[in-house]
Amino acid sequence: MRALVTGANGFVGRYLVDALHAERVEVFACGGPNDRPERDCVVDVRDARTLRRALEAFKPTVVFHLAAQTFVPEAMRAPVETYEINAMGTARLAEAMRAYADSPMRIVFASSAEVYGARDPGEYPLRESLDLRPRNPYGASKAAAEAMLLSEARSFGTDVVIARAFNHIGPGQREDFVVASLAAQLARIAGGGAPQLLVGNLNAARDFLDVRDVAAAYVALARGGERGEVYNVCSGRAVTIRDVLRELIAIARVPVEVREDPLRVRSADVPLSVGAPEKLRSRTGWAPQIPLLRSLRDVYEAARAVAQNPSPTS
Repeated sequence: MRALVTGANGFVGRYLVDALHAERVEVFACGGPNDRPERDCVVDVRDARTLRRALEAFKPTVVFHLAAQTFVPEAMRAPVETYEINAMGTARLAEAMRAYADSPMRIVFASSAEVYGARDPGEYPLRESLDLRPRNPYGASKAAAEAMLLSEARSFGTDVVIARAFNHIGPGQREDFVVASLAAQLARIAGGGAPQLLVGNLNAARDFLDVRDVAAAYVALARGGERGEVYNVCSGRAVTIRDVLRELIAIARVPVEVREDPLRVRSADVPLSVGAPEKLRSRTGWAPQIPLLRSLRDVYEAARAVAQNPSPTS
C-alpha cells in the first residue's frame, strides 16, 4: 500500500499517519495551505492543481481523504465555505484521481454521522441503509460529498469506500469540541483556576470512539472495505455528555461549579447519535480496543500537561 493522506495535520490525520507508519505503509502526508509544519506536501482542496501535483508526485494506491472543515458551529457561521471545502473539494479530488491515476487507486472518505440527522427512536442504532437527513451545513456538506463519490463509483468505476465516523475523542483534539473543552477547563481548575466549568447541553448522548480506534478502522477499510459501500465507524453504545463530565470530574478530583453557557448550546444539535457497527466488523474484523474511561483519562492527562506548560502564544 502507498497511502496519500489529506488533512494529515488534523486531529485524526496525525493518528492515521502514525497508524500507517506502524504498519510499515509508505505514506505521503499532505497538510493544508495554512498548516505548520506542512508535512510532505501542501494540498488545498479548493485548488485542483495542488491535488494533481500530489497524486502525480506520489502515485498512491489509496487516498485517505480527511481534509475538511469539521466544526459544526463554524459550518453554521460559514455554510457556503463549508460546502466549498467539504463537498466541492471532494469532487475535485475525485476528478484529479480519474485524470492522474496511472494504476488502480482507492479513496477512503472520512464522512460523518452528522449525515443522519435527528431520527425517530425506533431507527436507533443508526444503520448505513437509512436515508440521509442532515440537520446542519456540516452534515449536508458530508452528505453531498458522499453522493458525489458514490456517483463516481457508479459512473466511472472509481474505487470508493465511505467511512461514516461517529464522535471521536483523544489527546490533542481542539478545545472547540466538547470532551476536549471539558478536560481543558478541569485541567485549568486543577492548576488553581476559578472552579466554574461552562457547559452546553449535558443531555445529548453520543457514540464515542477513541481516535486511535478510528484510525485503525480507516486502515482496515483501505485493506478490506468493499468498493462502493458505506460503513459506520462507531461503538454501538451511546453515553450522555453528563456521564462523560462525571467521569472527567472523578479523574480530575477537583471541586467544580457547573454552569450552563447559552453560547455552548447548539440550536441544530442532534439529541442522540449512536450507530450500528456490525457491517464494518463483519467485513474487516475491526472492533474498538480502547475503553471510554481510558480515552477520558488520556484526554485529561494531555490537557493537564498543556495547562502546566502552556505554549508562548497561548
